[in-house]
Amino acid sequence: MAIQQSGRNEIEELDREYTLGTWTRQRDFDPTEIVDTEGPRIVTAAGDSILDFSSQYVCTSLGYDADRVVDAIAEQARTVPYVNPGWSTEPRARLSEKLAEITPGSLKKTFYSTSGTEANEVAFKIARAYTGKHKILSRYRSYHGATAASLSASGDPRRVAQGPEIQPEVPGMVKGPDPYAYGSSLDPEQSLDYIDEMLELEGDTVAAVLVEPLVGSNGVLTPPDDYLRRLQEIAHDHGALLICDEVMTGFGRTGYWFASELYDAEPDIITMAKGLTGSYQPLAATTVTEEIAEYLEDNLLNQGHTFSGHPIACAAGVAAIETYEQEGLVENARKMGKYLTAELDALADRHPSVGERRGVGLHQGLELTRDEEKRTPFEERSDKMSGKKTILDEVGAHALDNNVYFYTSVNTIVVTPPLTISESEVDEAVAALDDALEISDTAMET
Repeated sequence: MAIQQSGRNEIEELDREYTLGTWTRQRDFDPTEIVDTEGPRIVTAAGDSILDFSSQYVCTSLGYDADRVVDAIAEQARTVPYVNPGWSTEPRARLSEKLAEITPGSLKKTFYSTSGTEANEVAFKIARAYTGKHKILSRYRSYHGATAASLSASGDPRRVAQGPEIQPEVPGMVKGPDPYAYGSSLDPEQSLDYIDEMLELEGDTVAAVLVEPLVGSNGVLTPPDDYLRRLQEIAHDHGALLICDEVMTGFGRTGYWFASELYDAEPDIITMAKGLTGSYQPLAATTVTEEIAEYLEDNLLNQGHTFSGHPIACAAGVAAIETYEQEGLVENARKMGKYLTAELDALADRHPSVGERRGVGLHQGLELTRDEEKRTPFEERSDKMSGKKTILDEVGAHALDNNVYFYTSVNTIVVTPPLTISESEVDEAVAALDDALEISDTAMET
């Protein structure tokens, strides 16, 4: 393969020339070509085999050897590759039945789309129609997607990166505090009281409270055990629904099918994507309770997608759930999560720049700090979209030099390996991170 003067190979050069990269200034878009995958590893064109401890942004929960999913995709492509959503196919019917079985509480009926942000947009429409109200209360440290309403509901720095003249906010989005004891002036108990008061002061205008049960890219914020259940009670007291965005935390990531189950909550609406197919196909879902489904029997669901319930994607979803079940991957996530937690706690004890480990199961994060006592972050939230290289970037790059890939966001190293992971692979990843954290230790204030 010809190497260009830039150091990129032919495919990397073509990609750089003709593709717009996501969430970046295009001058900084410099993708590495991946030519193969195996187990939890990706292989570059240069021949490097990289242990993926991000699951590619918490997507590839099945790793890269899910043969049952591959076979299901191929078989469906040979029979009914596509019909519009007004027709019925076996994969969609079987998947909807399975989701009703594995989701918590009385969740029953599902609408399909192609990405998590679309799933949340659908949830907003349904919540507003069902309650007759218009506001959505979300949290300041959150990410719910890149489309207009979902991004407006997000508290992520990407929401304000371009300014209101380029990315105007959708009206009716209200932000509340997070259960973030390490870096906030409010403890989790106070944050619940604050949200309760917000709902009271907003009057009878809030349709739903939207949360990630465990916040993902904004710091892996882990709530107290009773937080989500109590938040649901507060929402219901004010006539609002609880929407749980489980795009990242669904399908075994925490050692339970859904994090809502872990926290003993039964959301009125749940949204999911990523692990739904292990990302072998783009598919997302919005599932509602029997009560909401009954309301929609005689009231218009004013929503549609050309690819809603795509047969190949739904076939992948059915096969993915069967893989989770038959290979015991939810149980493995719980087991490996305990092992990973212990190893990361030990790592945190060795490195003064690790301010706090957070997370459950295989959804973990390490928040770094310049000063242990003051809890001074290395990076501010505004740095995420600034384009400048940060200490977190350097730590992640050093781990990658040792052939382990971690996702870093704002001030947190996100540790989210595939659910297929083994103890030896945890050891390999932790060793690479152990070495990389010397960079942040050295950069601490003295």
